[in-house]
Amino acid sequence: MIGNIVQFTVLHVVVSIIGIVAGLVVAGALISRRRLDGWTATFLATTFLTNLSGFGFPFRTLLPSRIVAGLSLLLLPLVAFALYGQQLAGRWRSVFVIGSVVALYFNVFVLVTQLFAKVPAMIAAAPTQKEAPFVLTHLLMLATFVLIGRAAQRGYRS
Repeated sequence: MIGNIVQFTVLHVVVSIIGIVAGLVVAGALISRRRLDGWTATFLATTFLTNLSGFGFPFRTLLPSRIVAGLSLLLLPLVAFALYGQQLAGRWRSVFVIGSVVALYFNVFVLVTQLFAKVPAMIAAAPTQKEAPFVLTHLLMLATFVLIGRAAQRGYRS
């Protein structure tokens, strides 16, 4: 079982990183008024898979990562429908842009939280994840994603 959980964890992390990288490329494209269909499909698929696979880990308590994953799993079909079902027509363009940036933020939120839980130097800086370094990192990240979302919304208009 240990070998399987290690392999599962590695696969989950690799898919997560691919999703974050693809999401950053997609966000940059939205800001610069470009559409990158392959990167977008990769972002949506890997983000969906990483959120779904997060529920494959042993469950002891309800963690913020599972809440975020659940929210993302509700959001991603709407984002995909805006893109593929509605072809970004009218308000669906905003649903796609904002939803994509929020889904990317959720992925990065979980990444940063996991880093604070697993990296020794970050654990030392915020052992209970209530200390200033943890809180300030998340606030800075949230502010950054709000700015990315605003820029993407302005950049990716018809």
